[in-house]
Amino acid sequence: MNAWERFYWLWEVLFGITFAATTALVVFDDGTPTDKTVAILCLTGIAVAYLVRGRRLIKGPEREDTPWLFTGVVMLFVAGANFASTTSSFILFFVCPVLYMTLSTKTASVFTTIGVLLGPASSIARGGFDQPSLRILLPMTAILIVFSILAGRYTSQIIDQSKSRAALIEQLQASQAEVARLSREAGTAAERERMAREIHDTLAQGFTSIVTLTQAIESEMDTDPKAARRHLELAARTARENLAEARAMVAAQGPSALAAASLEEALRRQVERLTEETGMEASIEVDGPLPALTMPTEVVLLRAAQEALSNIRKHSSATRVSLRLSDVDGVDGRVRLRVTDDGIGFDPTAPTGGFGLAGMRTRTDQVGGIVTLTSEPGAGTTLELEVPA
Repeated sequence: MNAWERFYWLWEVLFGITFAATTALVVFDDGTPTDKTVAILCLTGIAVAYLVRGRRLIKGPEREDTPWLFTGVVMLFVAGANFASTTSSFILFFVCPVLYMTLSTKTASVFTTIGVLLGPASSIARGGFDQPSLRILLPMTAILIVFSILAGRYTSQIIDQSKSRAALIEQLQASQAEVARLSREAGTAAERERMAREIHDTLAQGFTSIVTLTQAIESEMDTDPKAARRHLELAARTARENLAEARAMVAAQGPSALAAASLEEALRRQVERLTEETGMEASIEVDGPLPALTMPTEVVLLRAAQEALSNIRKHSSATRVSLRLSDVDGVDGRVRLRVTDDGIGFDPTAPTGGFGLAGMRTRTDQVGGIVTLTSEPGAGTTLELEVPA
């Protein structure tokens, strides 16, 4: 609601006071009963026209069409009231602002001038041009016309500014609502991306391990029951860990591996599992002491190690894997994770279509780290992450 609408009730009070005061002045005037009756009826007609049509025009959003019917009726009643009783001209204190509130400024100025001139015109019609009172009345009429036009223009500007501000506020509110909607959509998209990374880095890799172990069990059941039982135990343990990861994601917690152990222990467990599942020669080296790491940094390092080991398991055909966690030489507060294998390698510039490396880079960027991938066909692969503690 704009300022004009908020304080419109003051205008209604002015209308009531002006109508009542003008009517009282007409009643106590020296005119004949017939003139008084005509004047009062005309004043009443102005009031009815305002209540029926004028209020809707004033409170409307825009002056799209000139309200000629309303203006003509009001001016007709103003003329009738003035010619019946000159005292009725006090109603102009109400009529002139109404004209400026319902018409364009130029048109309202013309009708205001006509309305103000009706007073002297009625006096001239009654007593001719020889009346001594005209010497005072005519200059006062000129001053009143100037004052009315200036006041009317000011009133129009105030109303237009108020409506413009109201329109601007509506636009700002609409813009804020749009920004809020876009923010919600961006937040939803970011959360979906986060969940996709979490599922890829935990559940999807776990299920891949279970499938691989199940296939191994099928081929070993008749030929190597001992190996089949060992792989069955690994599959059950992987399933339990996947379940724990799923519960942690639902509860919006960190990785379950970090909830029960340190980062070093979690990394050692990942390396040991790789050896158990594939038979690769895998080692881990942690150079200490490391700077204290925040939970987001530990999550990035653990997920990167999981992704790197998963890619080695699925694609590298490696026989040896080494993982090293250390601080960055000469740089305080930064930690480096390096994962190296002697596998078949690949061309890092070739598109892979996978989600793992892209998700890893996104995670690392979020904590202000960098990812470096070095590989070529037949020469193995080295993955390095440097992240701030």
